[in-house]
Amino acid sequence: MEPAERGATRIADRVVSKIASQAAREALAGPASDGVTDAPHAAVAVREMSARVRVSVALGYPSDIGAQCGAVRRRVAERVRTLTGMEVPEVAVTVERLQSPQLQRAGQGRVR
Repeated sequence: MEPAERGATRIADRVVSKIASQAAREALAGPASDGVTDAPHAAVAVREMSARVRVSVALGYPSDIGAQCGAVRRRVAERVRTLTGMEVPEVAVTVERLQSPQLQRAGQGRVR
């Protein structure tokens, strides 16, 4: 039987969203994420074999925010493309919060 005769596999938006969230988490793992408590979350728009992804993240501060956002974009695009076979023409990263261990301790005394 030819592939076209067997039908097609459709990957649910929520599956792509979970893949993107996990990929963002992987991209942010490391020293720059110390003290960050919020997990990334993703929203996707899938059309045929293309996924546009929006990822919201919390980042540690101080850090290289641009580099971290770039790492998230690259990792999300690569993982979604690899695991689903979809094209990923857009990965938009929104920084929802900057978290600093010094600011979290601010209520406990002076911060220098």
